[in-house]
Amino acid sequence: MPEDQEQVVGTDESAPTPTGGRDIQHGFGRVLVFVYGLFALSAGARATVQIATKFHVAPVAYLLSALAAAIYLAATVCLAVGGERARRIAVACFSVELAGVLAVGTASEIRPSAFPDATVWSGFGSGYGFVPLVLPVIGLWWLLRTPRS
Repeated sequence: MPEDQEQVVGTDESAPTPTGGRDIQHGFGRVLVFVYGLFALSAGARATVQIATKFHVAPVAYLLSALAAAIYLAATVCLAVGGERARRIAVACFSVELAGVLAVGTASEIRPSAFPDATVWSGFGSGYGFVPLVLPVIGLWWLLRTPRS
């Protein structure tokens, strides 16, 4: 075999890619992309229906749900694309998401009358099984433990 060719014996799904990051197409990265994509779809559909049919009832709540959907979508795209720039944007998305869940969750508990209808982040994401509270923490953990490109 010539010196400039490498022999590929096998692959390790958790091994870093040549760019230094973990392969998003395998393992936990794939699960994270799927879950964020699912939340982008569900929060986006919910916000679209609410804004289109009863915006006057709770405009702040519905706009917050739309914001959550936009953040989930941006995080999904960044995780799927990979690279250093996408990684920085994903960290920002996760950080804003976590701050939003904590702020809206606290506000909805302290002053429920401010939210006549629930948002994705109301009650710290209780309507979604508290996944909105846990997901950005997991996302940040995963990004911070994987090598940078």
